[in-house]
Amino acid sequence: MRPLTEEETKTLFEKLARYIGKNITHLIERPDEHYCFRYHNDRVYYVSEVTMKRAISVGHDHLLSLGTCFGKFTKTGQFRLHITALDHLAQYTRYKVWVKPNGEMPFLYGNHVVKAHIGRITEDTPQHQGVVVYNMADSPIGFGTTARSTAEMRKLDPTAIIVFHQADVGEYLRSEDTLF
Repeated sequence: MRPLTEEETKTLFEKLARYIGKNITHLIERPDEHYCFRYHNDRVYYVSEVTMKRAISVGHDHLLSLGTCFGKFTKTGQFRLHITALDHLAQYTRYKVWVKPNGEMPFLYGNHVVKAHIGRITEDTPQHQGVVVYNMADSPIGFGTTARSTAEMRKLDPTAIIVFHQADVGEYLRSEDTLF
């Protein structure tokens, strides 16, 4: 467990900025406790400083996980967000997409969101912007990247892809051995 390097921090914050924008400061400067990001076994964990100091007594080989896993660095240096970060992304996201009940299951099986499944979308959502996907009961079920802006979306046919799938809560079952 170590602090992130400057390059890793930059890559992580660029990825998070696509989803929560300037609300990144709310993740670190919390009123209740101080939180930080730590790197362990190619994964980035979001952990309180109190918990981090207690975990120092555990050996590096014996420590499996610490705090909330936000994602993983690939071998090429890219950062990939995991579904375990969904609660924090949903709390601070700027752009949201709500899917109808008939589009919820296809999304949870790993498919993209098409226009026919969109219930609502945040106004003025730009293209290639990170969005959190909600069901109509306002429960976050995943996140992705918009394929089209809100203005372009209105002109498309019902089978056009609107949100590219990146992660959904179904991954807890499909990929449980690789999440942690």
